[in-house]
Amino acid sequence: MMAELSALLLTFLKALGKYRWYAVAVAWVVGLIGWAVVYRMPDEYQSTARVYVDTQSILKPLMAGMTTMPNIEEQVMFMRRTLISRPNVERVIRMVDLDIKTRSVNDKERLIDELTSQISISGTGNDDIYTIAYTNPDPRLGKDVVQSLLTIFVEGSVGGKKQDSDKAISFIAEQIKSYEEKLAAGENALKDFKIRHMALMSGRGGDYASKLAETTELLNQARLEAAEAEQSRNAIKRQIMGEEPAPVLGATPSEDANPELDGRIQALEKNLDQLRMQYTDEHPDIAGAKRLIEQLKARKREEASKKVRTAGANFSPMVQQMNVALSVEEARLAALQTRVREYSSRVASLRAMSTAAPEVEAELAQLNRDYAINKENYSKLVERRESARLSGDLSSASDMMTIRVIDPPSAPVKPVGPNRARLCSMVFAGALLAGLGSALLLSQIRPTFVTQRALRETTGVPILGSISMAWTDTQRLKRRRRLYAFGLAVTLFFGGYGGVMASVLWLQR
Repeated sequence: MMAELSALLLTFLKALGKYRWYAVAVAWVVGLIGWAVVYRMPDEYQSTARVYVDTQSILKPLMAGMTTMPNIEEQVMFMRRTLISRPNVERVIRMVDLDIKTRSVNDKERLIDELTSQISISGTGNDDIYTIAYTNPDPRLGKDVVQSLLTIFVEGSVGGKKQDSDKAISFIAEQIKSYEEKLAAGENALKDFKIRHMALMSGRGGDYASKLAETTELLNQARLEAAEAEQSRNAIKRQIMGEEPAPVLGATPSEDANPELDGRIQALEKNLDQLRMQYTDEHPDIAGAKRLIEQLKARKREEASKKVRTAGANFSPMVQQMNVALSVEEARLAALQTRVREYSSRVASLRAMSTAAPEVEAELAQLNRDYAINKENYSKLVERRESARLSGDLSSASDMMTIRVIDPPSAPVKPVGPNRARLCSMVFAGALLAGLGSALLLSQIRPTFVTQRALRETTGVPILGSISMAWTDTQRLKRRRRLYAFGLAVTLFFGGYGGVMASVLWLQR
């Protein structure tokens, strides 16, 4: 393996020695052209600005709990990451009047790409110091670009959240207006519902079960009292019938005039006519008036009959007292019967209401629940709107974040690039590789056998021997001169590299 590697290296060196002048010529050409290009490259000036962002504000602990505190650190980091975005780069181009030089869309796109690649921002949120840098052959333009970027950074850090808060306030205001309309509609619905079901409202009707039980108890008591009054009246009648004499023969009952009863009957009939104009015959007031009229007419007939029976007869004082007591009991019985009918009507009405009341109460509860939900959402939205407004004011407050320019941008005097020393070294190395590569390439294009082994392996013919070159003195002198010239050419090439490096380092001082 070592023998093959040694043979390959020897072959390469012999090929290089054979085409050494081509290698030197290629190296010189590549070196001269490369160094000329590096020397003619324009100087690059870097303008920088350092900014300190103080995000520790005393307003944070003071306003905590009252509103949503803006995340200033995240806001600054976002602005740092988006500073070199296309909209900001286009804004910088307009601010420094670079758009005047663009005549087509392609020129503008190329300018945007150049600016994006030449602008850099460094720094972390740990020390809150950020560096904005821009590299350009024109130092004045570099200063203007960095100043524009610094302005965009400050404006974006201060006003970004304020715009978001304004949008949030606008959206919440629209929702509040919508809920105001819902609340007005709910209030109107509740008002109309209460008007329609006023008799069944809980505030007026109370607990229908308890009221029904109470009214039923009053009805039973009235019925009991009416039964007692009827028994008392019947007992008095029996006593009177046992005491009074037989009626006079030929006497017939007649309905004599009774001014008091007639007046009451006429008044009740007049009132009945008025009630019929407003209600139907099933209304409790009309039914009560009709019953009272019938009672008064019956009483009138009964009194007329009593007058016939007692005509021409003389009664005892006891009978007269019993007649007075009978009248009192009949009046009391009529009043109790009226009370029984009234309580019966109330019980029937309460039973009907107790059937409809659950549905009405359920519908009222649904209306109240919807109204309460809308009112609660409305109150929350109003609170959120005030919180958003306060948050926006905090975001735009100068005390929430302080930006200090540590190093303002300036027009640099010394260039920062290109690194001509490194580029010249790269050109020198490239020239050497190009020379060696050209010699190797020529050896492959015009191959020769430099050893007996290579000739034997290629042809497969045995080699009997080799004849060495016999140099004359003149040939040796020419060969020595060519070697000196080659050494001088290589030395001058290395010397040229040294001179170029010296001039570059002198210019960069």
